[in-house]
Amino acid sequence: MNKIKKLIKELCPNGVEWKKLEEVCEIGTGNSNRQDATDNGQYPFFVRSKDVLKIDTFEYSEESIIIPGEGGIGDIFHYIKGKYALHQRAYRVHPISDKLCGKFLYYYLFANFKLYINSKAVNATVTSIRKPMLEGFPIPLPPLPIQTEIVRILDKFVEQQEQIERLIELRKKQYEYYREELLKPKEGEVWETKRLGEIGTFVRGNGLQKTDFREEGVGCIHYGQIYTYYGMFTNKTKSFVSPELASKLKKVEQGDIVLACTSENIEDVCMCVVWEGEETIVTGGHSSIYKHNENPRFIAYFLKSKAFEVQKIKYAYGAKVIDIKNDDLEKIYILLPSREKQDEIVESLNKFESYIESLSFALESSRRRYEYYRDEMLRF
Repeated sequence: MNKIKKLIKELCPNGVEWKKLEEVCEIGTGNSNRQDATDNGQYPFFVRSKDVLKIDTFEYSEESIIIPGEGGIGDIFHYIKGKYALHQRAYRVHPISDKLCGKFLYYYLFANFKLYINSKAVNATVTSIRKPMLEGFPIPLPPLPIQTEIVRILDKFVEQQEQIERLIELRKKQYEYYREELLKPKEGEVWETKRLGEIGTFVRGNGLQKTDFREEGVGCIHYGQIYTYYGMFTNKTKSFVSPELASKLKKVEQGDIVLACTSENIEDVCMCVVWEGEETIVTGGHSSIYKHNENPRFIAYFLKSKAFEVQKIKYAYGAKVIDIKNDDLEKIYILLPSREKQDEIVESLNKFESYIESLSFALESSRRRYEYYRDEMLRF
């Protein structure tokens, strides 16, 4: 940061030069359609999303920033330097000025283009990007030493994030492997085979709409929040309802497990969260409460296992919306060790969870630092 400020002071005593995007870049759309994609194509094929497909032939060999013309309006998904093909409703922004570093342009567009596009929609929603919107976008042109220094710093942040992401992915795979191994008896160990209905009871939730939420009151877990907000365990709720409504809803006690029993896909149905708070809370429709006397985290880890997944598929029903009935959940088998062994397994898996959580925190922290320095360095 100090080096950049020093360079700006030395090289731009009268301020940074600005140009319209059309003055420093060639802007156009591709000629390909999704049906042109091939599974084992040689070249990247950029469409109107984050997905990068493959294709057998290329249209361009250059440095460009790819911007979707429809879909993710204002989002900047891709930077490319090489051969590629492009969808007919996606734009390529190819630098043609020797005063402009392509990667610098990418970072500047990534940070500012969406806000620019939204500012053009005063009383309407922008559903597609037209070429004139791109052509008029203002671009700062600090001297190249400043651009390359900014790119160097931001590339380091991105590289750090990618390293953490790869490490998280690796540790998750290790975690999943060890979880499956730990949830099976070792040679010589005797575990009981029980149905979930033999060791606990499922209680279906009722009512509770998002419009029922209040700033304070009785804590509640909405089934949708299990997908979007909660991890496997929590002692605090995101939302609350009035005491009057809470008296009509199903109660969740400490150690109970709340399952989201309705989903748009088979993979997510029965995602769960263990309630570890001391106070009684409530939940609503499309969720089930599992009440039991086992180690709650052991049961939760089982509900994430392949053994549970294979069984739930047999009982899940529905096409667009997937659901599972309490009566069917009670039929699912679990291998159950002693409570002492459950505690031991949970302790081991908790360490994995904590480590992955710490990596996720480090990743989020790195992203925040990146965004801060990016916005500071790209403010001219």
